[in-house]
Amino acid sequence: MITTNAQALRCMRTIISNVEKIIVGKQYAISLVMATLACRGHVLIEDVPGVGKTSLVAALARSVNGSFKRIQFTPDIMPSDITGYSAFSPKTGEFEYRSGAVMSQFVLADEINRTSPKTQSSLLEVMEENQVTVDGLTHPVPSPFMVLATQNPVDYLGTFALPEAQLDRFFMKISLGYPDEKAESKMLERFKGKNPMDNLGPVAEGTDIIAVQNLTEQIYVDPEINKFIVTVARHTREHPDVQLGASPRASICLFRASQAWALYEGRDYVIPDDVMQMAPHVLSHRILMRQEANIRKVSVYDVLDTALELATAGVVPR
Repeated sequence: MITTNAQALRCMRTIISNVEKIIVGKQYAISLVMATLACRGHVLIEDVPGVGKTSLVAALARSVNGSFKRIQFTPDIMPSDITGYSAFSPKTGEFEYRSGAVMSQFVLADEINRTSPKTQSSLLEVMEENQVTVDGLTHPVPSPFMVLATQNPVDYLGTFALPEAQLDRFFMKISLGYPDEKAESKMLERFKGKNPMDNLGPVAEGTDIIAVQNLTEQIYVDPEINKFIVTVARHTREHPDVQLGASPRASICLFRASQAWALYEGRDYVIPDDVMQMAPHVLSHRILMRQEANIRKVSVYDVLDTALELATAGVVPR
């Protein structure tokens, strides 16, 4: 049973190492997903096809030995396919709940931006409250629970941009990118025979993840770090090139992500570097730039760099 930070760290690194048997050369990205799981969050993985987005999610689910379901998002998928529905039972003479694909500990929302916003919105409640409501009845999902969504870049054919409310539910947004030459060669060597995913076994249980999540919440955060996080968020709202800045939920997520990263780095307290490390992954998808800024090629990362610099210098927005 995991009761100490050292044991939690060992569990996190063991899971990461196990996933690396499938995803080669992407330890940092896997670590970000692990940090999200430690914070009871959900992750959006955006990248071009074929770089291992789906494989990463499947490898994580196998590593934790949790229940796993995959939802292949297509234009014709319905919200009831995800949340479930009520059906009449001739045996009981009553309507019974038939669970949807979301009733699992790990849910892969594959190519989430290939379905309509109406279907995408069916995930809003479960991602925020860990429950679904069907015909007025609430059904909790199992614990631990995590939605891992993949999407192709929005300029690809057949994609729908995720609404801001949906994006804000994702704890982090990450990208894998292409592997370097050495990592790609190593990957080919591993896949020359049988798919290594077939032999990937669990290295942790759901109870271990819950223990890691509980310990993550106990990582100490100094009031000055709180002030630093709030200042960064406020700068994104005050920036002239920003139409929609980081929400209060984003500040909470950055706070929690910093705790998880401190634990991953072997500390029981957060330092400013943890906040700076997590800020691009936690905040970038929550900031909407003005059209004029896009024309002038001012990116969300430029805004975050400015916000972090000003917060480090102690400049507080009015």
